[in-house]
Amino acid sequence: MGGSDSEIEKSAQKEKEKKKVLALAPIAKPLAGKKLSKKTLKLVRKAAEHKCLKRGVKEVVKSIRRGHKGLCVIAGNISPIDVITHVPILCEESDIPYVYVHSKEDLATAGATKRPTCCVLVMTKPAKGEIDQGEQEKLKSDYDQVASEITEITASLF
Repeated sequence: MGGSDSEIEKSAQKEKEKKKVLALAPIAKPLAGKKLSKKTLKLVRKAAEHKCLKRGVKEVVKSIRRGHKGLCVIAGNISPIDVITHVPILCEESDIPYVYVHSKEDLATAGATKRPTCCVLVMTKPAKGEIDQGEQEKLKSDYDQVASEITEITASLF
């Protein structure tokens, strides 16, 4: 009897995954796969802990225009899509790597907010104050790894 419960949970999980894929915007490219998505969200979580994160379209755009460098993570299931269509263009002009993840809810959870978030900018240094040298090295290495994988995906697209 316990096996059937887990089968029901698995089918419900698959149903959720299907809904996420159906809700994706057509412009959501480069889209992170499962592994890269997990790594990216983990990086967002670490950045949120160390206050190296800008959340929301307004903050991200402001940071990019001011010349801050980082990694832009955009949710792929935003509706209306017009809200974020200018962000990838800004990122390309500023040579900032960007990637789409499947859901805004997952992005918000990783970014330590309860509200679903359209996009976040992961920076290697906090906007205010300093973080421990060891922690910054760890964050930088994770950042570099994810950024290189995103660059590979982007290169295969164009």
